[in-house]
Amino acid sequence: MLHLRLTVPADRTEEVVELLEHTVGTAHLAVLAGVARSPAGDVVLCDVAREAGDELIGALRKLGIDRSGSITVENMDLTLSAHADEAEREAPGEGADAVLWEELSEVTHEESTFSVTYVAFLSVATMLAACGVMLDNAILIVGAMAVGPEFGPLAGISTALVQRAPRLVARSLWALIGGFAVAMVVTAGFSWLMDVFGLFDAGMVTADRPNTRFIWHPDWMSFVVALLAGIAGTLSLTSAKSGALIGVAISVTTVPAAANAAVAFSYQDLQQTWGSSAQLLANLGGIVVAGTLTLLLQKALWASQRRRADPAVKPGPSRAG
Repeated sequence: MLHLRLTVPADRTEEVVELLEHTVGTAHLAVLAGVARSPAGDVVLCDVAREAGDELIGALRKLGIDRSGSITVENMDLTLSAHADEAEREAPGEGADAVLWEELSEVTHEESTFSVTYVAFLSVATMLAACGVMLDNAILIVGAMAVGPEFGPLAGISTALVQRAPRLVARSLWALIGGFAVAMVVTAGFSWLMDVFGLFDAGMVTADRPNTRFIWHPDWMSFVVALLAGIAGTLSLTSAKSGALIGVAISVTTVPAAANAAVAFSYQDLQQTWGSSAQLLANLGGIVVAGTLTLLLQKALWASQRRRADPAVKPGPSRAG
């Protein structure tokens, strides 16, 4: 279930309440008249089944509530109510299959910001991966994968392509490309510093490294793994099962590939630099392709399912101003 808190101008409350009352899958409707101060108006509270949430939010936006007031949506982990159970039974479809496009756009927008924190996490992850490849330590590689925040911009690109939002595409690309560029430059400097202290040396780059040599030897399996990881990551975002993102993070070699490219370049090993760069591009491309196709398929399947069922939202006449 989702919990909606709406701030509504007093002259629009009746219209909003009518919309909520005619929405299949809603429960626990409450109106607090005159309690809102900024913006002034009424507060309307309501719970709605997740499978009816996207259409209801869209209908509220058509009424202009997001402009004249506010729409706040929260996920509810536990609701003990016979009314809520009935609302979920009445709402067509399954909540796990429903995509809240507004929520997805907001999450990916936040995760696709080129910020100091984002760059710091990516740089630390890349330096950690550099230690892993130089020591041929798979545990360090896995740790670096888990730390890396690069899935946010990748999901942002996929979402923006499906939603046809060029600004989000540009924002996500900037975060992705700019973030990796900074992280790789920092890692190259880190490698030089480690060499000065005698902790890295050229022999470590040219060593066989059986546990991590796959990083600079990309093949079709690299792309296949990236496709599968992109599908899993996208499903974890759209179904609010974010725990699966950890598994996605440690299944692709984006951060380790960037780290090995930076280290190899600092030691002038161009073969490993190009191989690692190809691995990085294959993984990034595979995730974006898989994420975009997954969202398109989810959108088509949900639309087909909704057409076979009664409409979840039957809004009254709009008076949006």
